[in-house]
Amino acid sequence: MSVLEVKNLNLGFNCEDRFWQALYDVSFSLEKGKMHAIVGESGCGKTVSAMSILGLLPKNAVITGGTICFDNKNLLDLSPFEMQKIRGAKIALIPQDPMTSLNPLYTVGDQLLEVINIHQHIKGDEAFKKAVEAFDMVQIPCAETRLKSYPHEFSGGMKQRAIIAMALACNAEILIADEPTTALDVTIQAQIMNILNDIKTRLNTAILLITHDLALVGENADEVSVMYSGRIVENAPVKEFFQIPNHPYSNALLKALPDGGKLETIEGYPPSIQQIIPGCRFHPRCKYVMDICKKNVPLLYKIGENHLSACFLNE
Repeated sequence: MSVLEVKNLNLGFNCEDRFWQALYDVSFSLEKGKMHAIVGESGCGKTVSAMSILGLLPKNAVITGGTICFDNKNLLDLSPFEMQKIRGAKIALIPQDPMTSLNPLYTVGDQLLEVINIHQHIKGDEAFKKAVEAFDMVQIPCAETRLKSYPHEFSGGMKQRAIIAMALACNAEILIADEPTTALDVTIQAQIMNILNDIKTRLNTAILLITHDLALVGENADEVSVMYSGRIVENAPVKEFFQIPNHPYSNALLKALPDGGKLETIEGYPPSIQQIIPGCRFHPRCKYVMDICKKNVPLLYKIGENHLSACFLNE
């Protein structure tokens, strides 16, 4: 059952008296107790898609079409005040850089308690007890003592856990994890992902994982959407995606993974939003390009029960 559904989201930016489109008909859904990953190269639109859900977009961003449905409401129709009640309480963000996400002037406990006070309307001993429970859940030892620590007294991994605890303290139904392991070493990365998987299973939380790390996706996600230049080009269950990837871009990404042999590369560069490319936006880099690819935009073809791919080769 979908807890959140993004349908045909179109978004762009007003820049220097021109409008540049960044997202093209982006669609995906999140289910309770499952992790959905969005992967792709830097600048493809992963983060801006996630920030659209939270309503945390730059002032020059304009959503020109689509819906984001949560709790029988289109989030795009809500006022800033209504979104404030949802953001952090029901849909929480685990930001990309834990090193700069906490205010260095306040203790970690003060910042966690502020979140609990605002969204749960709990204060005093009851709020402190809930904060300790949240720290215990993310495996921060000596929780009562650590709540009195300042961010500089936490390692990078512990800062990330504290941020996850802020989301858990409000019983969020959806966690948006934007590159949650980027600034962490490999062993800490594994610990953070184990915590997220535990949350997903134990609390039946839906998790949206934004990443460029396909290895991370293969080990943790249930479903994956591959994004290229503002479009979803393939959507599939993770096991099926790694066994039978369909889109040429997906194939190229997987062949670029280190496996002990010679690494393959994708020729050319991802286009910027200022580049107008007719047809399939991947066609200038695709080794299977046909004439139709240069003229028409491929729709997502159904090639399996839950497997979609936007490529004319499927015809």
